[in-house]
Parts: sequence; structure tokens; C-alpha cells
Amino acid sequence: MIDRILKLLNGEEGLPSSKSLDSLQVAVAALLVEAARMDDHFEGPERQTIERLLMERFDLPVDAASLLLRSAEVEVARSTQLFPFTSLTVKRLDEAERARVIEMLWEVAYADGVLDPQEDMLVRRIAGLIHVPDRVRGEARLRAMARLGITPQ
Repeated sequence: MIDRILKLLNGEEGLPSSKSLDSLQVAVAALLVEAARMDDHFEGPERQTIERLLMERFDLPVDAASLLLRSAEVEVARSTQLFPFTSLTVKRLDEAERARVIEMLWEVAYADGVLDPQEDMLVRRIAGLIHVPDRVRGEARLRAMARLGITPQ
């Protein structure tokens, strides 16, 4: 695995197919990428936040999280809908884990310090698609804001 990552980083090997990565990890990462892209500014803070969240959630080293993020970006570019990602999330995660995914999405949405209305809409939409109730979504938002040091208004 390490040899493969080193080859990838040195440009000696292309990205692995998403089939060689854990499909749940790719699905969650893809949802995070979607949230980051909503405001048309997928840059440093959002990218770093996603990598950190993937490392924490899936207990990955930084190089594996970077690889997962790049693979998710490819999957998002290939897909025209959220269903493949949300469907797998519902099938493989329990309610508490799905709430944690929503919390992760809020962290990505707030990563640049500003919640864009499109980001807000997407998190609400994904919460509905993965069966996270409004109350739980709101609690996840408050936890994410507290973690980022943002005061609710």
C-alpha cells in the first residue's frame, strides 16, 4: 500500500479505481467534496478540513486521506447525482453515524468561515436523503460550529 502511494505521489501510477478503495469511504468523501464545491471555492481550508475529517473518521494516515480525497473528486466529477453516495451511506451506517456525516458536512461548509446559502441547502438536502431528522441535523450543526469556534447567531 505504501509503495503504491509513493508511486502515485511521484507520478508513476494513476489514481486507483474507486473499486480498490472502501466504497463507504469514497461515498462519504464524495459528499464532503460536494459540500466544498457548492460555493465554487474548493481551496485550502475546505481541502484541509476534508482531509482532517477523513483521517479522524476512518483512522487514515495523511497520505491515504489525500488519496481518498482525490478519488472522491474523480467520483464526483463522474456522477450527476447524490444518490449513489447517499444510498450507500444509508445502507452501511446507523443513525448516529449518519448524524456524524452531517456534522462533517457542516464542518466543511463552515471551513472558510462563511456559510454559503448553497452549502446550507446541500447539507439540508443530504440530511433528508440519509434520513437524519431536522433536530439531529441542527444539533450536528451546533457541534460543528462549536468545534470550529463559531458562535451561533
